[in-house]
Amino acid sequence: MVSEVTSGVEVSVQVAYQEKRSSPENQEFVFSYRIHIANHNQFTVQLLRRRWIITNSLGEIEVVEGDGVVGRQPILYSGDEYEYISGAGIDTSFGTMKGVYYFQNKNTGDEFIVKVPEFKLETIELLN
Repeated sequence: MVSEVTSGVEVSVQVAYQEKRSSPENQEFVFSYRIHIANHNQFTVQLLRRRWIITNSLGEIEVVEGDGVVGRQPILYSGDEYEYISGAGIDTSFGTMKGVYYFQNKNTGDEFIVKVPEFKLETIELLN
């Protein structure tokens, strides 16, 4: 698991290779990731948007942007935590993901960026 705190918001990521959903013979490698977000600020925040950068082992990059996460724009009061599971697919057996979340301070209306730490997408074979 990797974690990082930016502007008082902690993001932790745990990733798993989804062997049964993957098809290596067709260059399809599927991964799930669990994201845990904790608001350590004294104010309420809302996750508005996300931007992911997915890189395969050939250096090819895919950028994914959108509102919220898994169809939601969660509000986290001071001390609150939020967790969700999502997934990504790449066409090589190794890659990386990183990104940013765009949050809003609900007290002031100001937006700020929270980093999602880079994490590895790697198949079980690479781990042995």
